[in-house]
Amino acid sequence: MSREENDRARRAALIAWRYGGLEGEALLRPLIAREFTGRIAVLSSFGAESALLLDMVARIEPKTPVILLDTGKLFGETLRYRDALVARLGLGDVRTVAPDAKDLAARDADGTLWHRDADACCRLRKVEPLERALTGFDAVISGRKRYHGGARVALAAIERVADRIRVDPLWNYARADIEREFTARGLPPHPLEADGFASIGCMPCTSRVSAAEDRRAGRWRGLEKTECGIHGSVA
Repeated sequence: MSREENDRARRAALIAWRYGGLEGEALLRPLIAREFTGRIAVLSSFGAESALLLDMVARIEPKTPVILLDTGKLFGETLRYRDALVARLGLGDVRTVAPDAKDLAARDADGTLWHRDADACCRLRKVEPLERALTGFDAVISGRKRYHGGARVALAAIERVADRIRVDPLWNYARADIEREFTARGLPPHPLEADGFASIGCMPCTSRVSAAEDRRAGRWRGLEKTECGIHGSVA
């Protein structure tokens, strides 16, 4: 391990030691306002539950960069929800990031890569664009939660991923906590939630869920795939 890598590891361990027992705005405030000023971004899908994290960030510093990966396969409702939340919360730096046009033409000319190879589609439309978008940032905030299940049950508030520190301020929130906060803050739900969509990503790979299913059961239904890959390799 190089000296630079050692320094990053020590920095991540110190940040985790200082703040790893916190959650919500109590965790976000020192990281946005002091530890990573100008070098921290929010990764948001503008999907179900996203408004809570965005509201927390906006109350601390509304000009914090927010990155949305527009894969070209998002629901129109998601993009309109983005516009509504930007206006409502006063978000001042929302960056809608798209895949490289030349890469799309070379690797998914007919737009059906998702059907042939869902992992390859996520790499093309999400992982690679996010890697470019995060250049210059030392830390990234995401909205993942332990209660979502799968690999997320082992979430920590602060982790080191590649060369960055990842922050999950809602890591310990239950669904009841989310609902309570939405009500208390007067936040609007994603419009597709009323139509049975509990976790909302790209149109081809998102389906409705029943009341008896996990919230993420509608993502990549029928496949062993449960994550797009951005949280394991980039953010």
